[in-house]
Amino acid sequence: MINIKENEELSVLNHSGAHLLAQAVKHLYPKALFWVGPVINEGFYYDIDLGDTKISEEDLASIEHEMKKIAKDGKRIVRRELTREEALDLFKDNPYKVDLINEMPEDTVISCYTQGDFTDLCRGPHVESVKELKYFKLLKVSGAYYKGDSKNKMLQRIYGVAFKNEEDLKNYLQELEEAKERDHRKIGAALDIFMSHDLVGKGMPLWLPNGAIIRKQLENYIYEKEQKLGYFHVYTPCVGTVDLYKTSGHWDHYKENMFPSMKVDEEEFVLRPMNCPHHMLIYKNSLHSYRDLPIRIGEFATDFRYEASGAVKGLERVRCMCQNDAHLFVRPDQIGEEFQKVVSLILDVYKDFGIKNYKFRLSLRDPKDKEKYFDDDLMWNMAEDKLREVLNDFGCEYEEAIGEAAFYGPKLDVEVKPAVGPEVTLSTCQLDFLLPRRFELSYIDNEGNKQIPVVLHRAIFGTFDRFTAFLIEETKGAFPFWLAPTQINIIPVNGECHLEYGTKVKDLLQEKNIRVNIDNRNEKLGYKMRESQTKKIPMTLILGDKEKESEEISYRLYGEKETTTLPLKDFINMVDLKSKNRE
Repeated sequence: MINIKENEELSVLNHSGAHLLAQAVKHLYPKALFWVGPVINEGFYYDIDLGDTKISEEDLASIEHEMKKIAKDGKRIVRRELTREEALDLFKDNPYKVDLINEMPEDTVISCYTQGDFTDLCRGPHVESVKELKYFKLLKVSGAYYKGDSKNKMLQRIYGVAFKNEEDLKNYLQELEEAKERDHRKIGAALDIFMSHDLVGKGMPLWLPNGAIIRKQLENYIYEKEQKLGYFHVYTPCVGTVDLYKTSGHWDHYKENMFPSMKVDEEEFVLRPMNCPHHMLIYKNSLHSYRDLPIRIGEFATDFRYEASGAVKGLERVRCMCQNDAHLFVRPDQIGEEFQKVVSLILDVYKDFGIKNYKFRLSLRDPKDKEKYFDDDLMWNMAEDKLREVLNDFGCEYEEAIGEAAFYGPKLDVEVKPAVGPEVTLSTCQLDFLLPRRFELSYIDNEGNKQIPVVLHRAIFGTFDRFTAFLIEETKGAFPFWLAPTQINIIPVNGECHLEYGTKVKDLLQEKNIRVNIDNRNEKLGYKMRESQTKKIPMTLILGDKEKESEEISYRLYGEKETTTLPLKDFINMVDLKSKNRE
């Protein structure tokens, strides 16, 4: 899906579309007061104060109709620069615009744009005339707090999008419909994967039994991978003292993204936003020789981060998450080899899940602005060269983002293009020269001297929450056999008559750890078959007289109409192998 904000021509068109929307609203609701109407990735919106009047989705058609009337009239869009006093006088009846003007720096060039009977404060640019605005669509209406602050008044936000021609608009709207069909929140609710509840809180998803199965399968999968690579898994508390995060530096640099602290007895605790401080202390718990390194500490760790309520979204953006986290403690000469293993693991996982549309982004320091970064030129140059060398050896295309490294080291992000929507970052690997020093970590080198290790922070899935959201939208909830909450649904054709054989089949499958359900409800066969498809169960078995007498299995795959028949023993072996091979 195109990112409108990053396309200069479409950005101008949509900015003008926001003004056209505001003008139409003003015609239909003369008392309307406007705050801001920016361009966003998906088009544009305008935040409006309509007093006690509420706009519904049904009202959007009449607003669109008025927008088309204005556009047909063809008025030119004229820019005019204003003094601060002129601007304040022009918008004196709109407290939202007055506030915007008063917040502008003294040297700001203030401008407005006029189209017919409507003038709006704006820095532009815009199209030449409203006549150019022919192909647009209003998409939805929602609430939005003034300045994004829940303490302020709730305004009404109308979203829209504009294109240069009808075909582009039509294609975009079709993509939006596809996005709705793939929305992991919609599918997650329909398939009983997760839920949320206001009594628990925004951004705090509850994993239902089906979701818990998916998550456990993902945990087992990545645990086996990491175990073979020499990772040691640990469990650490979901809280830490404020002093822990002062030591790590997160209290000074990340506090606004953390939940408030809480006092217990004489200590002050905080819900942890990340796991690295805990893992630093686990490393520090023992003495280490250079021969011990690398040491790889992994954890499936629950973390808590404050996300604005308007940003939380299903499993994709949450306040409580479980990270597939690990910290690798290495000697400087091991950076390249360990980074290579991380990249190899990422590529291996992506191959297993069929993820093909991704790109690497390497965040490096700006050599012209060294004051922003940890002061060790030799370490930086060596680390960055090693990372490039590894990516080049793999033949990976990557983008270098100069100046986007963290203060404490370069970073690799893997940005994945999902089936719908903008790119998301799934996997990361961050080099860290600083945290080992803050926690006074060391190892003894081959000459008996203390040295400071380098840490690689890495997450392959990122969080299980976001990765599951990604998988739901990629598969539309039709998970592969090994990952599906219910792998096989057994339908005895004539209830009690075939239930005995169905139960036998179920028991044999469960002995192979296959997740199986038997549907013995007093419903018609067609109804049960349709429901099995609706639940997107990979295999549905239909067991009647023929199957019972011949000890056979007739099964139908999800999304298919043909039925296949196999001897029971062959079928059990087939699905056992399918599950073990994670197919």
